Amino acid sequence: MDALQNVLAVIVVLGLLITFHEFGHFWVARRCGIKVLRFSVGFGKPLWSRRDRHGTEFAIAAIPLGGYVKMLDEREGPVAPEEQHRAFNRKSVWQRIAVVAAGPIANLLLALVAYWALFVYGTSTVAPVIGDVAADSPAARGGLQSGQEIVSVQGESTPSWNDVNLQLIAAIGASGELSVTTRDHQGSATRTHRVPVNQWLVRQDPPRPMSSLGITPWRPTVPATLGQVLDDGPAASAGLRAGDHIVSVGGRELADWSAFVTVVRDHAGQPLTVEIERDGERKTLNLTPEPRETEDGQTIGYVGAASAAVTWPAEYRREIRYGPLAAIGQSFSKTAEMTWLTADSIRKMIVGWISPSNLSGPITIARIAGDSARSGVETFVGFLAYLSISLGVLNLLPIPVLDGGHLVYYLIELVRGKPVSETAQAMGLRVGVALVGCLMAMALYFDLMRL
Repeated sequence: MDALQNVLAVIVVLGLLITFHEFGHFWVARRCGIKVLRFSVGFGKPLWSRRDRHGTEFAIAAIPLGGYVKMLDEREGPVAPEEQHRAFNRKSVWQRIAVVAAGPIANLLLALVAYWALFVYGTSTVAPVIGDVAADSPAARGGLQSGQEIVSVQGESTPSWNDVNLQLIAAIGASGELSVTTRDHQGSATRTHRVPVNQWLVRQDPPRPMSSLGITPWRPTVPATLGQVLDDGPAASAGLRAGDHIVSVGGRELADWSAFVTVVRDHAGQPLTVEIERDGERKTLNLTPEPRETEDGQTIGYVGAASAAVTWPAEYRREIRYGPLAAIGQSFSKTAEMTWLTADSIRKMIVGWISPSNLSGPITIARIAGDSARSGVETFVGFLAYLSISLGVLNLLPIPVLDGGHLVYYLIELVRGKPVSETAQAMGLRVGVALVGCLMAMALYFDLMRL
């Protein structure tokens, strides 16, 4: 069922992003007097198509991993003399630049609208309050303490843990000090800490900013009560049910859910005596955690159960909401921040500060799309906005075959006063196809490794 939801979610997300991207090209081309022959969402054989009164064919094709706008162009076939003025190649270089740039710009505008809607609708989050600080960690050396709320990192406001993580990720490669401003929880006075770092998170795969800093976020105590038991898991086989409260394991009383998880992880394949409380009565059951291997080769125990949901105290909850006008400025700021973060991450990957294993392909995108859809409207729209920005930035890379590569050709034409030769463009096309093919193959490989 989850797999089907993932597929449907990624079709919706990619379909929307591709449609907006290609509509950007299409809309500007029409305004420049260029004849558009086909507007296709997807590649391959059309599953559905129709023509408008201008002769443009609109199509939905079988392979939903891209799309294109085909325009009248003398370089791709003969054009009747009476229609040559409507050919793409006959337009001024500035008009061609506008048409090519319109696709990525449309993606950024989509992200802008999505963030605006989120800020108006409002998002729920929890305050970034520090739970524990590891001894002799960068956070400890910087003077950070348990109970403090992080209000900014590197001068940027951090109303949630997600914002804290984004700012720490943006600082990858930094050496010297990170500026972290805190205040006592529910207090008003702030204090700026200088956290010493050296080549921060460089080549860490994947980056773990919080653990590298030495910080554990504050979480409410989770009681050792079962909220969900999978039908085919060891917990169900042992007779455990949702609602059971685990009193002790092996005669040792449990303080919370975390203690139960620790015992289970450390006793893979070993029988455990579990005392539970159910409907006011105590029962003793035998539970044997199933051995499972983690990505780093460790064997841990697994029982197929999850804790009951807990309610966060009101003083730790945050509701971020703006009026329609105030949300405009916030959406511009958020879009600019995420655009810069995406572009800077690509730069850091090229110079080797970020591992290329962080590349994501269709499998990872489908999984995250499905997870975000199940998590609610806020998460799904936020993911849609970020992916739209990523698509826009990636298309602006100066690689032939991408929009950015075409823009490079037109900028050279502006400087030289004449177009780049077709021979050079054909050679660039082959190089671009090879580069994009390699990137797609790498992304797919890392996708499969994550499975």
